[in-house]
Amino acid sequence: MKRWRTNSFASRCLAAAALAVFLTAGWPPAGRAEPQTPVAASFSRADLDRFGNLVRNEVVTGKIPGAVLLIQQHGKQVYLESFGVRSVATKLPMTPDTIFRIYSMSKAVTSVAIMMLVEDGKLSIDDPLSKYIPAFADTKVGVDLSDEAGQYPLKLEPQKPPITILDLLRHTSGITYGFYGEGQVKKRYANPALYDGDYDNAEFAARIAKLPLAEQPGVRWDYGHSTDILGRVVEVVSGQGLLQFEKQRLLDPLGMRETEFYVADKTQWSRIAEPFPDKRFGRRMRFGRPIAGVMSPRVPRRWESGGAGMLSTAPDYARFLQMLLNGGELDGRRYLKPETVALMTSDHIGPETGILHDPFYFPGPGSGFGLGFAVRTAPPPNTTWPLGEYRWDAAGGAFYFVDPKDDMLVVFMVEAPEQGGRIQLALKTLMYEAMGRGLRKD
Repeated sequence: MKRWRTNSFASRCLAAAALAVFLTAGWPPAGRAEPQTPVAASFSRADLDRFGNLVRNEVVTGKIPGAVLLIQQHGKQVYLESFGVRSVATKLPMTPDTIFRIYSMSKAVTSVAIMMLVEDGKLSIDDPLSKYIPAFADTKVGVDLSDEAGQYPLKLEPQKPPITILDLLRHTSGITYGFYGEGQVKKRYANPALYDGDYDNAEFAARIAKLPLAEQPGVRWDYGHSTDILGRVVEVVSGQGLLQFEKQRLLDPLGMRETEFYVADKTQWSRIAEPFPDKRFGRRMRFGRPIAGVMSPRVPRRWESGGAGMLSTAPDYARFLQMLLNGGELDGRRYLKPETVALMTSDHIGPETGILHDPFYFPGPGSGFGLGFAVRTAPPPNTTWPLGEYRWDAAGGAFYFVDPKDDMLVVFMVEAPEQGGRIQLALKTLMYEAMGRGLRKD
């Protein structure tokens, strides 16, 4: 199988930069809870009302408890509205400062932290993972061999070639999750013992290193704990805890004061959004398999899951996305070079790489994957949706997308595990229809 490589980080940056559109804009003033008058021509007042009505209907019909929708364009906030309640138990109204579990939206933050260290010259994306976590040098690849009785003995093979930092960023490491798919490797990742006790990132990485890989590195896009392992790499390279590094270099400078791994102040616990009691993520996932390792936002733990453990608010996360949309800069401070943002938001698993996409390819048709983000490579049928959009979502239903072509970002925060994908498609359809990017007229 062909393994994608280039000669250097610099050459990748130059190639990716040729494809990117870099936009610079000022940051908007603080938002309000009610919808606001748009400052860009893309959306009329009637358009914005339609977006709000769609979400409001989700609340009224009992599909979600509440939500926050934020839209920014040309560096200005054009819409911010809260819907429903934070929790059906407390009946407290949803507000813009409501705190949400953002699950896999944490991955983008950790990926940016890694690339900051790359820019510092402290590591390379072509480095083997074992350079920073030696235990991964001995991690084997699991090969299922079915017999006539339907049993699946597991054959273990050495890595060929080794896992790299690039593999972790683009989910081609062979490190997987246990909540989807079948086979002996998946079952080992689904073992609740993986999450026993109060462990830290170092211990969790050590546990993962003992498990077999689902594929040879570089062969297949396979969603998993890769970004959690990147969180440990940040710690090893920086000499700091993951949150400590992110707060110093990224979160605090950006003003993301509400983005943490748990809420320490009990007086703020009422601000945490909750799903319907019978729809909590962690009881079951889409394939009916129980989930272990889901952490409470109110309980301090040593594990800072860079792949799925963060909490945030819509305004906080919008500041992070605006920095990326600006090409790595916000409010006069630079966090990443434009070339690095372009590299991260370019497709790294396209047909020319030879990387396989399995049946559980979550970015979906028309999308590739960059270094921490899904990247749109083809519009949906009968639309002119822009290429180059990058995005990801959360197991709890929240999602974001960034549209460089239209200089726009959207953050939707919700705690409704079964509804996020459907709402994302419905909102995007309305938004792009309003921008003249819906059904083609020819």
